[in-house]
Amino acid sequence: MPPARLTVRARAAADLPALVAVLEAQRPASGYPVRWPLPFPVEQFIVRTTELAAWVAVDGDQLAGHVALTDVDGGWEADGWSAGTGLPASALAAVAVLFVDPGATGRGVGSLLLTTAVEHARALGRTPVLDVVSESTRAVALYERHGWQVVGSARPPWLPADREPLLLMALPAAQTEPVDGSRKTLRPPGRG
Repeated sequence: MPPARLTVRARAAADLPALVAVLEAQRPASGYPVRWPLPFPVEQFIVRTTELAAWVAVDGDQLAGHVALTDVDGGWEADGWSAGTGLPASALAAVAVLFVDPGATGRGVGSLLLTTAVEHARALGRTPVLDVVSESTRAVALYERHGWQVVGSARPPWLPADREPLLLMALPAAQTEPVDGSRKTLRPPGRG
């Protein structure tokens, strides 16, 4: 029997222990999150108080990745996104806590999760926004392939002084698919 195809479902409370392990496992390659160890429980990093929804990618019975969509509260991010988009914070929804198991990278998991969050933001009538560390070139490239545009930058208090500012990005209304027009069919590794 061939391995299951990747699916996306709502995150469940029972997923948290495995997600903590995946976040820790992917950190050496991605550098995300910037602060590690975190100064608070990792579960509080994954589950946000402003969360509108959250999803996991599942490969068979293994969690392959995570993404959340959050309200945009006031503060430095909201100010930057509002200035860059011309929209009030209430018209925005932030894609957050997107990470992929290192064993699942290169299979479209990040794109699948990103598309899920964007579609939910659009269904809510909001413009998707996100922030990303400038040095995270793989993540920046993913977002740019999907049509995201840099609308500003910011230096939050937690960002070390030797790091480049965060990029504040937004997705214009017409963009939900990769800019090159491709659609990937997700298959298990080693299967055409």
